[in-house]
Amino acid sequence: MKFYITILAILLCFILVACGGSKPEKDDSMPDEKFSPEELPNEFLEGNFETIYNQTSESFQDMVSFEEFEELGKDFNQGLNEFVLASTMPFQNVTEYQWISVEGDKGIQGHFADDFTIEGLRLTPVISNLESDNIYTEVTYQMPMKGEWFTFWGGTNELVNYHYATENQRYAYDLVIEKDGSTFEGDHKNNESYYAFGEDVLAPADGTVVSVENDIKDNTPTVETNAKEPLGNHVILEHDHHEYSVIAHLQQGSLKVNEGDQVRAGDLLGFVGNSGNSSEPHIHFHVVDGPEWEEATSIRIKLENGKDPIRGETVNGFE
Repeated sequence: MKFYITILAILLCFILVACGGSKPEKDDSMPDEKFSPEELPNEFLEGNFETIYNQTSESFQDMVSFEEFEELGKDFNQGLNEFVLASTMPFQNVTEYQWISVEGDKGIQGHFADDFTIEGLRLTPVISNLESDNIYTEVTYQMPMKGEWFTFWGGTNELVNYHYATENQRYAYDLVIEKDGSTFEGDHKNNESYYAFGEDVLAPADGTVVSVENDIKDNTPTVETNAKEPLGNHVILEHDHHEYSVIAHLQQGSLKVNEGDQVRAGDLLGFVGNSGNSSEPHIHFHVVDGPEWEEATSIRIKLENGKDPIRGETVNGFE
């Protein structure tokens, strides 16, 4: 799961090495007005790179020269005609906007402060519009938690769901609890500061437990992850139609089920943790077509009420 600080560190998906270079001279005769976030795609398509660059933050300009930015912008614009808004998400004192080209092959991600300063910008190739997007699970699932949560990753392109590039997790969701634009209060290095930590994780549908892990330590948030054991503490359930749900990153020692147990939708599986390849407490949930999840294919999840939440949207679990 990649969070805001990581996104800002990337800045542009085309690899950039800041080599110095100049900043465009500001014309003091021009009014000091900023374009709105909604206007960013048109500014790109019209080649107004100086206007865009002048609206970026000083830290952005320290990392990327105007010459580099202009060259990347011109290259990025080739073959583009129009962008459509994919998602918006207020998060950590900025608002994230994401647009995807009508061709579905390129995306823009911008992070705007309240005064419209561009704090982060990402131009990226995008994988989207695969045939598998139209194939849903036979089983109808519920999100594996209680109440209203926030979709941090989810959807059918790489802009809104970074899992999408990987076949075995393509339609995964990462779910957090957010309050006032943040997922925690207090020390960001303590798991207990996160609203999701310790919350109930529930079975998303009736099934049989086929795999569990309960002994992996929780990571220190924003400091470490465990890529060697990517799921961390987890439960894999077998459902009808040879479908298997994967619920990952549970709290160490919190699992309430064992292999072979039969569970009903809504039964307690364990508690939210921060184990495995996770940088803060959250629930990871996806469905695949086989019990060996790393070798299986992800299936788009049919949720109750026909919901298809994407990044930035709230979603409800069990009542």
